[in-house]
Amino acid sequence: MRKTVFGTSKGSRRAAAPQSLRNSAIDLSRVKGGHFVYMVRCSDGSLYTGYTTDPARRLAQHNSGRASKYTRSRRPVTLAYLEELGARDEALRRELRLKRLKKEEKLLLCRTYSGREKHGSR
Repeated sequence: MRKTVFGTSKGSRRAAAPQSLRNSAIDLSRVKGGHFVYMVRCSDGSLYTGYTTDPARRLAQHNSGRASKYTRSRRPVTLAYLEELGARDEALRRELRLKRLKKEEKLLLCRTYSGREKHGSR
């Protein structure tokens, strides 16, 4: 079962992202447990896709330079996309599919979810 954490997906149990998520003051305290696929936007405009079980911790690691070589030199990073999936293997397969997308497709996905969140649609 796949749920978007911000933005919407049919059957989603999580609420839209709080206003603070859009303004870089990330409040992911309600996002705990589960398996997540995320994209962060780096300071140079590039996107990094990854998997985690704790989005708040992982974002902090990226911004402190301890998460990946790629994002270490491209700080600060901001959360662009977050999706919760039912199982680890499902999340890792989704991560691989997202990594294979072209940059334009990833940007469209991020815009689509942030656009839905801004309009409060479910």
